[in-house]
Amino acid sequence: MKMSIDRALRETSSFRDPSGFLFYKDSSLYRQVNFSYRKKYDHFIAKGLYEHLISNGLLIPHEDMTEGFSGPNSAYKILKPEFIDFISYPYEWCFSQYKHAALLTLDVQKAALKFGMTLKDASVYNVQFRNGKPIFIDTLSFELYESGAPWKAYRQFCQHFLAPLLLMSYKDIRFSQLMKVYIDGIPLDLASSVLPLKTKFRFSILTHIHLHARAQKHYSKKVEKPRLRKISKHALVAFIGNLYSLVRSLKWKPEGTEWSDYYLNTNYSETSSRSKKKIVTQFLQVIPGVKSTWDLGSNSGEFSRITSKMDIKTISFDIDPAAVEINYLKNLDENNMLILPLLCDLTNPSPDIGWGNQERTSLINRGPVDTVLALALIHHLAISNNIPLFDISSLFSKLSRYLIIEFVPKEDSKVKYLLSTREDIFDKYNIENFEKEFSVFYRILNKQKVSDSVRTIYLMERKAQFEEH
Repeated sequence: MKMSIDRALRETSSFRDPSGFLFYKDSSLYRQVNFSYRKKYDHFIAKGLYEHLISNGLLIPHEDMTEGFSGPNSAYKILKPEFIDFISYPYEWCFSQYKHAALLTLDVQKAALKFGMTLKDASVYNVQFRNGKPIFIDTLSFELYESGAPWKAYRQFCQHFLAPLLLMSYKDIRFSQLMKVYIDGIPLDLASSVLPLKTKFRFSILTHIHLHARAQKHYSKKVEKPRLRKISKHALVAFIGNLYSLVRSLKWKPEGTEWSDYYLNTNYSETSSRSKKKIVTQFLQVIPGVKSTWDLGSNSGEFSRITSKMDIKTISFDIDPAAVEINYLKNLDENNMLILPLLCDLTNPSPDIGWGNQERTSLINRGPVDTVLALALIHHLAISNNIPLFDISSLFSKLSRYLIIEFVPKEDSKVKYLLSTREDIFDKYNIENFEKEFSVFYRILNKQKVSDSVRTIYLMERKAQFEEH
């Protein structure tokens, strides 16, 4: 029996492209290819571009499910792409993740030209991370190459990739957060005005950002469209190569932030460190069927590696760009495919944004997962950010069924440091009140003291009345 598209649930981020859209049916994700895209899709498959991209790990693979569906006349093909477990966004990526996503996009464009096609768009949202590495996910981004035509996606690539990377590299790593505000890419005139003067003396940056921004401003005041100069295919390949060389040359060194060398300056002794790892491992082993974990406040991912060794897929969140960068590069070096490091300020996590506040999904709505790790975190939330223990417990209960959390009391040297420059107004920050407030949402299954330490680690399970239905 064929499945009907009529009652399918359309993916809220997939509505801008007239060539097709994503939809959910029976908890599976599908892509409809409209008849309007038929000629381009047939070329994409028949000429071998799809197979080339798949074999080189550049594009997400799909199954053709057309025969199993009945639907509107607009549907030419129904595809089932390989499922991405967790969708991340550019404002959650570290510098090297962003850079590698840009290089991937240019690799896809170079490959497309070899097969008589080109990318019609270069959205940063066409890239996701699978098995720890970037991969292109939009099968409908390709159109037929026309002789002499410039790259239609050039402006978008500069706004979505090049401008953010240059701002991060030359000014401040935190400029990546502008992508939350400018969902369609950082305006080039803004990037041009912020970048230092020395970038105007580097020809590639002068061309792709400063002169590009000036041209945009010039033609924005005119009624007629700018004349597009013809460019040979050979010149276009060289043009893409110039962009590639510029992106590849960009660097950012993860140093000078508060937590980038956390494990070098920890107050844990070797004994307490071993004890903590043993406790966390034991707690993970007794959780039934755990397959996914969020490690909140993961720093450079030491405990995320414990979960990955247990074959548990882990999103490794931290507020510090340097820690996330170190974590990501270490995973690449170790070929660790189960950890995805991401930026996250838990006091201000990624919100629902975009059209109708539905194009990009909030962090909370991308959960829940099986288990949350919250190690060496609660004192930063409760004391550094004045968040009541009840509210922390309430938030965590929305993220997972099981919680492994470390309580760090006032006697700990890290808490003493936090209180050294401010008044101690935290009368309720103690282990008794911690257990009381977390017991509203959780059953405490186990707790163990960390050897040679004043800290305690808890294993908790969310109470049945707070389960999602």
